[in-house]
Amino acid sequence: MPQIELSAGTVDYRDTGGDGPVLVFGHGLPMNGKQWRKVVPLLPGYRCVLPTLPMGGHRRPMRPDADLSQTGMALLLGEFIDRLGLDDVTLVLNDWGGGQFLISEGRAERIGRLVLVACEAFDNFPPGAAKAMVPLVKIPGGARLALRLMVLSNRTKGGYGAMSRRGIPKELMDEWVAPATRDKDVRRDFVKFATGAPDRKTLLAYSERLRDFDRPVLVVWAADDKLMPREHGPRLAELYPRGRLVEMADSSTLVPEDRPERLVEVMTEFLAETGVAPA
Repeated sequence: MPQIELSAGTVDYRDTGGDGPVLVFGHGLPMNGKQWRKVVPLLPGYRCVLPTLPMGGHRRPMRPDADLSQTGMALLLGEFIDRLGLDDVTLVLNDWGGGQFLISEGRAERIGRLVLVACEAFDNFPPGAAKAMVPLVKIPGGARLALRLMVLSNRTKGGYGAMSRRGIPKELMDEWVAPATRDKDVRRDFVKFATGAPDRKTLLAYSERLRDFDRPVLVVWAADDKLMPREHGPRLAELYPRGRLVEMADSSTLVPEDRPERLVEVMTEFLAETGVAPA
């Protein structure tokens, strides 16, 4: 897997290569690019770039002084895009919505369009029941317990088990939590990010700045989502001047897991309509 040295540390990424339009995919906590494993093979003719951001599923710890707050993570993603020299990027987010803070921070010059798939928005950082994890991971030993609870909840209809109607495969969930479980410094990074959301007033102020993004935005919202409020989909599409909404039936938060074929269908229609047909 290729890697790149950024200000925070070494970041692994996957790059399908080619001369097609560039799609950069974000991921959730503590996931990695395999969140999109059902989607990327359905996008021939596009260059798909998938960084493993330091949210706990990364293999190498970041520098101790790295800013891994929500805004820090967004700026790290922007630095990654800059360092690879990617332009007119379609930024695709699911679960984690903090990539939108590139706009709030005035660093979205390389972003040509957004695809926001059932992700954090407005003051929903972290989403739903995940808020209860914040005080837990702040206490000694709490992060290890939180990771264990993630694995356990994946077997139920609560917590991570609520993120997919189809269920996250056990081996994939085990892979996602393994780095932070094994390595105390990766776990430190996990805690930084998990506790790094701004307060509600700041989050809502950041949201207002999104109105300045004048490029196309596709909002794909899951109809059966327990983490991302149903009303946030149309509200987000209305906030962006060139936003449009597609509601996804029979899916929870992880639309790439539950409805990959339909997601690719609406994405490729949007991409073609906004001038980025596949090579």
